[in-house]
Amino acid sequence: MSVEALQKIVDESKAIAFFGGAGVSTESGIPDFRSQDGLYSQKWRYPPEEILSHSFFMRNTGEFYRFYREKMICLEAKPNAAHLKLAELEAAGRLTGVVTQNIDGLHQAAGSRKVFELHGSVLRNNCMDCGAFYDVGFIVDSGKDGETAVPKCTKCGGVVKPDVVLYEEGLDNEVIDGAVRAISAADTLIIGGTSLNVYPAASLIHYFRGNKIVLINKSPTSADSMASLVISQGIGGVLGQVVVR
Repeated sequence: MSVEALQKIVDESKAIAFFGGAGVSTESGIPDFRSQDGLYSQKWRYPPEEILSHSFFMRNTGEFYRFYREKMICLEAKPNAAHLKLAELEAAGRLTGVVTQNIDGLHQAAGSRKVFELHGSVLRNNCMDCGAFYDVGFIVDSGKDGETAVPKCTKCGGVVKPDVVLYEEGLDNEVIDGAVRAISAADTLIIGGTSLNVYPAASLIHYFRGNKIVLINKSPTSADSMASLVISQGIGGVLGQVVVR
């Protein structure tokens, strides 16, 4: 009945916005941060929260990259049913945008174009000195010189940093503005695969002014009481059953 209710909402919606988190990517084999098997539960020389901070990156760049290459880059991952269905909705002119907390680029790989990456992307990297762009392959290849090797710009020798929002760093204003516009323009907001515990990202759902909120997540969230429909299942299995008409 839950999927049938979702199908009815999708059929009646003209403009859908999607807000998603790590649960969208776990079905593609990318570990999340806070589940029992997530990165936060694994043992490292330093806590992952500390490693993924701006201050740690600046003072211990090699150790940052040791963790980053092994745990944050998952190039073998492929889009799952959720990514593909959202791309299908966009192609049909039914989606105002995808607002994601994920950094894996899987929404774009599935075909989505209106994607607002709140926390950046592992696919983009720039020299901190001259701004030169480097793809993710450059970061991976630099590790051949050792697991703590720091990627250096081939043009000026500066340190290359991932375009990923680390702890202690602010979100990009242009991305936030785009996400707010997408959510504000929607008549239906689908929230999926997120605990809604990461701020300020989670606060963006409060810009929604439409009629229906659908929440698809395996565990309860703080927004369950706001939702017209709550489905406590995996996002891919649910969205994969929706028919775009």
